[in-house]
Parts: sequence; structure tokens; C-alpha cells
Amino acid sequence: MVNTEDFSKRLHKILEFYELSAAGFADQIEVGRSSISHILSGRNKPSLDFVMKVVKSFPEVELYWLLNGKGSFPPSEKSSPETEIKKEISTPSPVQKGNSSQKNEIPFPFPQQGKSKPIKKIVIFYEDGTFDAFEN
Repeated sequence: MVNTEDFSKRLHKILEFYELSAAGFADQIEVGRSSISHILSGRNKPSLDFVMKVVKSFPEVELYWLLNGKGSFPPSEKSSPETEIKKEISTPSPVQKGNSSQKNEIPFPFPQQGKSKPIKKIVIFYEDGTFDAFEN
């Protein structure tokens, strides 16, 4: 269960990091301004829909940190496995640049079988129970 007071503190931290007012934040994640007010004051608990809108609108916010306070925010500049994968996907090797048969094909660091299909989403699960999702 999410501790409402602690969740509110983490939400304040997000607002400060992005330099947003509660109203601006509500507009950004497309929820009513009163919803933000009630959650920040501790009157209401966040819904799953609310939490998912925050994570979707602000990919730097880790779901596990937002819900449980474990992990870190704001994101550090340190290199992590997911940033290495992002670099590998977004920066094709010289061999891949010249051999791409499809326009806008994204090179993928894992072996592919058969026809190449566009990648819609990659989910990385960590041993500590957290995960990161990357959508194309």
C-alpha cells in the first residue's frame, strides 16, 4: 500500500525538479487540478491511472521510486544498463548504417530471426523487482 504522505512528498519533488506548479503538472498529465490538490494535501490516495499518467508523461520518474520511495530521483548522469541499450539502439554501428534495407530501421542489439519487424516496446525487468519500459 502506498503511504499517502510519502507519495505527496515525492510528488512535490517532481514538481520542484520540473519547475511546475500543481496546475501546470495537472495539465501536463491530463488530470483535473483538484485531483493534484487532493493528493498533495494527503486527502486522497493516488489511483493507478494517476500514477501511470505521471510515469508516462515523465519517463525519468521511476515507477518503483514513485510508489515506494526506493531508487532515486532525479535521475543521475551515471551510465546504467538501460542507457547503454538506448545508446546502442539510437547509434547504429558503421556496418549497420550501410546495410539497412528499410528506411528508418532501428538496429537492435539482439539477434533477430526471420523478417525484421518494427519494435513497439522494450521492457527490462531487474532483479530487485523494478522495471523500465521503452516505447518507440
